[in-house]
Amino acid sequence: MTSFTPAAVNPDEIGHEMHRLVAELYPICRSITGNGVRETLRLVQKHISLAIHEVPTGTPVFDWTVPKEWNVADAWVKNGRGERVIDFQRSNLHVVGYSVPVRRRVSREELAKHLHTLPDRPDWIPWRTSYYNETWGFCLAHNRLADLTEDEYEVCIDSTLVPGHLTYGEYLLPGETTDEVLLSCHVCHPSLANDNMAGVALAVALARHLAEQPRRYSYRFLFIPGTIGSITWLSRNEAATANIRHGLVLACAGDPGPLTYKKSRRGDAEIDRTVAWVLKHSGRRSEILDFSPYGYDERQFCSPGFDLPVGCFMRTPHSRFPEYHTSADNLDFVRPEALADSYTTVRAVLSALEHNRTYLNLNPKCEPQLGRRGIYRTIGGTDAAASELAMLWVLNLSDGRHSLLDIAERSGCAFEPIRRAADLLHQHQLLEPVTTTPGAANPRRAV
Repeated sequence: MTSFTPAAVNPDEIGHEMHRLVAELYPICRSITGNGVRETLRLVQKHISLAIHEVPTGTPVFDWTVPKEWNVADAWVKNGRGERVIDFQRSNLHVVGYSVPVRRRVSREELAKHLHTLPDRPDWIPWRTSYYNETWGFCLAHNRLADLTEDEYEVCIDSTLVPGHLTYGEYLLPGETTDEVLLSCHVCHPSLANDNMAGVALAVALARHLAEQPRRYSYRFLFIPGTIGSITWLSRNEAATANIRHGLVLACAGDPGPLTYKKSRRGDAEIDRTVAWVLKHSGRRSEILDFSPYGYDERQFCSPGFDLPVGCFMRTPHSRFPEYHTSADNLDFVRPEALADSYTTVRAVLSALEHNRTYLNLNPKCEPQLGRRGIYRTIGGTDAAASELAMLWVLNLSDGRHSLLDIAERSGCAFEPIRRAADLLHQHQLLEPVTTTPGAANPRRAV
């Protein structure tokens, strides 16, 4: 089987294509349920064959219950002249997510109890939610508070909070095996471009690329609301998790910060080692974080009852950039070049996973004579000496117990020269692949 390799990518083209999708998704008012999620998934369906699932309100999902469905049509605060001083139509962040319907006149003092601002960022609108506490509220730029001088205001939140459904999308690309790579992003944030429409755009771009490639692994893409979405999917698909060999949660993929990877709970799973190795040899600034049970949906996939090998790929982590969960997380904050960088990096990770085989040296007693086979000084690559060294490492450690990733780590070589050397040696019948239980070639994998 010829598996896919990181082919040349035009960063400018792919970055702008992903940014256009972010821009298309950005205006939609989303939450953990509702029509905004459905509209988002229908737009994603224009790019990939996404299956959309609806789970009724009240469905038990482990220790949780699928909540009521929330939708909002309009919302405002009017002064005595009938002017909208806070207007949902100008920004969907103005309404606290999951606000119950309300329409009445309130005093300035009572209104103040339902207002949220950022005093340290007075020009930005914060994003606030109240998923599991039925209340209402508005968010606004702190510098607008000074304009609210009247004694009484009319407030309206034209919303519904009723039994309905939780909606999520799923796209499965079958491979040669049923072993799966899970790629997940969340679709519950309203007009927040980096967190997390950039993750959605990254997932779509990867899915379109993988659909055109021969695949050893099967790839499952999830487009889900945060927390309750992954809990719901895991509850409905517990048996299918036995096939998951590697996984990434894709989040905050478009800001100009350095690449960041948060390890799975296992800490030394193949996905953890692969991402770390790709980042190390990328030549770009990056950071590796240890697992913690706080963050995105990796904490559900890595809960002790599942302990799946799922890490989180991002650029600047959540809460570490001031624009996080504010109106400043806009289309200007997300950069096409950052999106392209995230895309090419994850592609390199997936390529390494696809090619990480274990081989047996068929000529293990001393080095084989490579010159008479025409493969000495002929290996491709910009650095012939490095390529030859990679070939010698592959020959030496291909004892049926060391994977190519093991060999890359032991030798200090980048993964691609190791893979190319193995391909060449296999072509010349000096190596043969061995069949192993996933992870068995890595003695350090947690069990």
